Amino acid sequence: MPGRKRLWTQLLAGRVKRQKYDPEKEMKLKDSAINLLRRHQQLNDLLLEVEDTLCEKLCFGKLFDCGSAEVYPNCSSSFIGCALQDQASRLGIPIGILSARILACSVEQVCKNASHPVLLHPEQRKKFSFLVEIAQYLLAHSMFSRLSFCQELWKIQNSLLFEAVWRLHMQSVVSLQELLESHSSVQAMAEWLFKNLCLLCEQTEASCPSADMARAILSDFVQLFVLKGFQENSNSRTVVPEKMPQAAATVLQRMLTFALDALAADLPEETSAYRVVKGWFDMFSGLVCCGMISADSLKRFFRHTLTQILTHSPVLKVSDAIQRQREWSFAKTHTLLTTLYRRLFVMLSPEESLGCLQEVLETQEVHWQRVLSCMSTLVICFPEAQQLVKGWVARLMACAFESYHLDSLVTAFLIVRQAALEGPSVFPSYADWFKECFGSSRGYHHCSKKALIFLFKFLSNLVPWEAPRYLQVHILYPPLVPSKYRSLLTDYISLAKTRLADLKVSLENMGLYEDLSLAGDVAEPHSQAAQDVEKAIMVFAHTGKIPLPVMEASIFRRPYYMSHFLPALLIPRVLPLIPDSREDFIESLKRADKIPPSQYAAYRQACATAKDQQLQSSVPETRAEPSCAGDPLGPLRAALGELRASMTDPTQSDVISAQMAVISERLSATLGYSKDDNSFEILKIQLEILAPKLEKQDQTVADLLLTAFCQNLLAASSFALPERQGTWAALFVRTLCGHRLLTAVLTRLIQLLRHQCPKLSAQHVLGLAALAVHLGEAKSTLPKVDVGPPAPQSGLPIPEFLDSLLTCCTWESLLFCLKFCTAAISYSLCKFSSQPRDALHSCLSPGLIKKFQFIVFRLFSESRVPRPPEDTAGLPWRPLFLPSADWQSAALSLWRWSSFQELLKEKEFHLTYRDWLQLELGIKPETDALSDTERQDFHQWAIYEYYLPAPLASGGCSGDLELACTVLVSELMDFYQSSRSCDHVEYSNLVLGGHKGNVDILSRLQEMTVDLELEQSSSGSFSCSQGHFLFGVLCRRLQALERGYSIASSLRRQQELLMCKRLLLRLPPTILVGSLKTRQPVTPSCEDFFHLVNSELKNCCCRGGMLTQDITIHFFRGLLSACLHSPDPSLTANMTLKECQTKCPLILTSALSWWSSLEPMLCSRWRKCFQDVLPREFLRLKEARDFASNFFSDLASPAPHLPWVSAAALHFAVKEAGKESIGRQLKKLDCETEELLVCLLFFSLTGLLSSHLTPQDARDFMKAVAICAEVLACLERRKVSWLVLFQLTETDAGLGHLLLRLAPDQHIRLLPFAFYSLLPHFRGDTVVREEAFLAIAVDMYFKLVQLFVDGDISAVSLCASRSLQPQGSPHLQGNPVQLVTEARLFLLQLIPQCPKQSFSNIAKVITTTASLGQSHTLGKVVYSTVALRIVATSRCHGFTQLTQSALMDCRAEKCISLQLLAGHEVSDPEVCAALQSRQKSDPNPDLHLDPCLF
Repeated sequence: MPGRKRLWTQLLAGRVKRQKYDPEKEMKLKDSAINLLRRHQQLNDLLLEVEDTLCEKLCFGKLFDCGSAEVYPNCSSSFIGCALQDQASRLGIPIGILSARILACSVEQVCKNASHPVLLHPEQRKKFSFLVEIAQYLLAHSMFSRLSFCQELWKIQNSLLFEAVWRLHMQSVVSLQELLESHSSVQAMAEWLFKNLCLLCEQTEASCPSADMARAILSDFVQLFVLKGFQENSNSRTVVPEKMPQAAATVLQRMLTFALDALAADLPEETSAYRVVKGWFDMFSGLVCCGMISADSLKRFFRHTLTQILTHSPVLKVSDAIQRQREWSFAKTHTLLTTLYRRLFVMLSPEESLGCLQEVLETQEVHWQRVLSCMSTLVICFPEAQQLVKGWVARLMACAFESYHLDSLVTAFLIVRQAALEGPSVFPSYADWFKECFGSSRGYHHCSKKALIFLFKFLSNLVPWEAPRYLQVHILYPPLVPSKYRSLLTDYISLAKTRLADLKVSLENMGLYEDLSLAGDVAEPHSQAAQDVEKAIMVFAHTGKIPLPVMEASIFRRPYYMSHFLPALLIPRVLPLIPDSREDFIESLKRADKIPPSQYAAYRQACATAKDQQLQSSVPETRAEPSCAGDPLGPLRAALGELRASMTDPTQSDVISAQMAVISERLSATLGYSKDDNSFEILKIQLEILAPKLEKQDQTVADLLLTAFCQNLLAASSFALPERQGTWAALFVRTLCGHRLLTAVLTRLIQLLRHQCPKLSAQHVLGLAALAVHLGEAKSTLPKVDVGPPAPQSGLPIPEFLDSLLTCCTWESLLFCLKFCTAAISYSLCKFSSQPRDALHSCLSPGLIKKFQFIVFRLFSESRVPRPPEDTAGLPWRPLFLPSADWQSAALSLWRWSSFQELLKEKEFHLTYRDWLQLELGIKPETDALSDTERQDFHQWAIYEYYLPAPLASGGCSGDLELACTVLVSELMDFYQSSRSCDHVEYSNLVLGGHKGNVDILSRLQEMTVDLELEQSSSGSFSCSQGHFLFGVLCRRLQALERGYSIASSLRRQQELLMCKRLLLRLPPTILVGSLKTRQPVTPSCEDFFHLVNSELKNCCCRGGMLTQDITIHFFRGLLSACLHSPDPSLTANMTLKECQTKCPLILTSALSWWSSLEPMLCSRWRKCFQDVLPREFLRLKEARDFASNFFSDLASPAPHLPWVSAAALHFAVKEAGKESIGRQLKKLDCETEELLVCLLFFSLTGLLSSHLTPQDARDFMKAVAICAEVLACLERRKVSWLVLFQLTETDAGLGHLLLRLAPDQHIRLLPFAFYSLLPHFRGDTVVREEAFLAIAVDMYFKLVQLFVDGDISAVSLCASRSLQPQGSPHLQGNPVQLVTEARLFLLQLIPQCPKQSFSNIAKVITTTASLGQSHTLGKVVYSTVALRIVATSRCHGFTQLTQSALMDCRAEKCISLQLLAGHEVSDPEVCAALQSRQKSDPNPDLHLDPCLF
């Protein structure tokens, strides 16, 4: 149709369809079309025709439809380029200028009618992309002038969008630097950039899709500004300086200034200026990670920024800083500012940050608020900053007092106070610093008088602006001043007290634990007193003693103590049935007379009234408590919730430390603690494992914190592995450790891990395991934990303490321990994978890793088979957080992981044979996860297949079965004497089989002992001289114990010996007799057992000259077994018993004592094994026993060949006889040999001492005395000397050496008592006739006194209450003093009666005692020591009244002098003088009278 217009494509459509495709024809066709267009097409038809200017006429109006999103696709860049060339040639202007003008005009058209002042909308971006393509084509073909384009853009700058500039910059059309360099005014450029940057920052905080685009634009341009503005000036010879660096620095400075001014104005969050500041500060976090800027340039920018922050608008004076410093702590500083500080510190090290701060303070005027808040942030973010700040302050103080530089002193005080505001976990308190600097003669002020004046003038000038807390510190901890300059100090204190009075702050009403370092408001006395009471109760609960501040306050600060502290403590309440810590504290104060009786009575009455009201009221007790208006833990819960929200948002990782500071502050407010209060530092925490108790509030807070930690760990692990979670967990633990809540948290962990472990969910286990890891990481800053024996007295580090809470006794505890260990080890290996191995060592206890190995070996048989470790890429930590976590699979995965296997190669993590035994012994078979058969198989594998062949270096035995048995014996004895074996039950049975331990291990020992005997007998490797391994173990253990006569050492040794004996009884009896000697005659080697009996068993397991029945029969069973392997059994038995006669006679006397039980066993087994009568030596024992049995009948026969054996048998028979027949039957002793009578007297004396030491019936003592008296009478009738019994020594070749082995050492030491027990039964003619009697009596007397001086009254005091009474007289209650008194009287009366021949034997005694007496004061007795020791000991045992009455009796009888001599040696000058006088002259008749007073 005519007039109808058709498109170019429509005209050619028919031709294209009718022709076949031909590439050559296509190219020719394109060339022909272009030539046609050049010749006939008008550019005005292609471009938008506008009448005014050339630029407007040449705009690409037809290429874009402003009302449509479509871009004409058929206008190729090459076509437009050709058209521009034709038009430029026609107009006569360069093609580059023409294209630049046309493109700028098109940019303006695209940017018109934008919906945002800096960003393009999607349609505009599409059109602008086409313009960029055209520009890139023109640039590539040299048809575009960048300079002209920049100039044209500046003409349209009011319409130009910042995103368009960014896209031109990023697509390399024209860079921002080129654009800025083309402008003539740097200030105008900076203003334009500042306006656009503000708009961009505001857009980044908007909740719309375009926020990401705004962040990208802002990040790219800021990187460019930092790169150009802070690059190192390498080309200093440039004549014309570039405008870009100047503009970049100017706009960065302008943005920072705007942000700081906005923060100073305290704008609300909903304002646009606040959003601009937040968006600008967020930009700093992206600079560190961009990688585009060099580290040096970035550090220069950050350092410049920090300097500008500290010096911008310095409007505050030093006096303002002193007054308002407490308002500038980290928690109270604006969050945006602390965020900026922390982002700057990411790039700057602590040294660089502190250096910048120091340089600014020395060279420029500063804004004190920002300086001090920066200091707080620095010490919060960097743990190592504490030492750096200390060093800086020390240098400032030294400079101040060397050159009397006031600015340095002011700076030091402000810096210390600011750092101390953040708490003792961050920096020491101000009070401690002040005491350290000025509280000693080494202080800075002690160098001269001028320094003193300088200090006090400075402190005095501070007084008008000083906070009350700091004035209290200066008054309570004043500088140490020489006495001649004391007036300087008193003047200052007067001034400070006047200022406190003006502030209405009373120094007298200051609390006991009041925080003197925090410059906050002074609390009211009643509120501070309540805090003091709680803290004092806490200290008392930990130490069991009244706190020292309370004791001091009761004396030196009585007004506060009486008016505030006691009323706060004695608040009436319903007293608990079981006294709590508060009630125990009150009772302790009452006993110490620190509570007035009237006030205490009123308190008790009020408590009784409260109880009556409770009983009468029907309202439940919980309603009687005053209800809170709101949740007291609400602020803390909110802070923890905000932290958890930050954990779930990876972009908020930089605010975690700030949030932790808020939590710390709210925790202090909740508990009433002050962050800087370090007056309650505990070097060692005392905790109760068995019954941990917590106050209700402490438990609530502890549960809240532990729950928050577990939830935070789950949140953090939902998007990052432990090694990428940052330092939030360490900061959380540090917050706990900075408060006294650490004790409550550890107590709650005891409750959870030790007593409630089966109730914990998987999330709890994972969280608590991670918490344990981080507590171990911080162990160097934490106190040790004292849990009581068997833990060391020095306390356990935190990792070892947490490990001790994990038990492996039952199936439930094993499973929980497996979960906890798996989680803790997995977490630590992931968390510290990139750190040195030492970091892992510090946070995990070796015991925890050993327990994990033990449980895996025990529960998973597949782990016992060696297999190569799995080299996985990483530990599967995240699956552990699934609700249905398979702990067994997780444990096996950890076990097979190559990194864990590498860890196990380190020596401290080896599960040694000894470690395995300790853990296995704690298993309770009745609640074990393994059946009896499975447990036996596990033991067989562990001992014989794993540890026996393992090398010593890895904790094995290197194939040495004897070593395996030795370690097993030692661990068995340790276990059965430890509290673990009895589960801490008091008075538990100490029988070996009665312990709650894995008794199957004892069966393994029995098997191993038999195997060892078979191995040694088959190989012939056993040496008699070497002895059995078991006796070596027992000997080494006994040697390690302290020898002494104290009760504690005696009980420890007795317990060890009882365990030795019980272990011997459960092993083959052949151990006691050893193996047969190879030489003739063939006899067992019993030397080890003989030594054990003579040195140890006779003192512990011996009762009156005999071993216990079980060990006696066990020995003879071993002897019979040895005879079975001997070629001549009778000879072996006879030789062994003959050896006993000389080396260990106690075995024979024990056999006689238990003959009624021993004989049937011997006869039966001997006849059964050898079909013969008993050997000769056995028959002789039988004859001795028959002799003793027939002694009381008419069939009495002569004594057998060994008198001492017959005497022992007779002694046992006499003990069994009735008392009424003793006197008559013992008349028959006149026919026996002298040696038998002497030995019988010895056995009777031991019986007498045994009846005193282990009294069972009062008649036993009277019977023992009667027996001794009758035997003594028989000896005296036959004129047989018995004094040899009191002169026994080991060097005696005959009877003395034998008898000493038949009595315990304690009985030998108490022979002086036995000697003087026989005083009423001595005959006068015997006393005078025996020349040796006087010397022995004197020797026994001084040994008796020595017993008292040595304090050995545990047995003697009991003995003294029953002795030295004449026959037929009523029994009087005696005492230790009376015993010595009677013995002394006897000597003083005996000396004049003895002939001179008796004194020839006591010359040595006289010389020794006289010299001892003269060394003090001759004429005075050394009864002072005896009397004082008796009185002191009596008071300890409640016998004060008895001892005092005894001393009064002695004074009445004129027996003991009242004149006391403080000496240490035992002597009696009057006895010595009497002996010397009698030796030199005739008897003095006065000596027959009572001794005179000294």
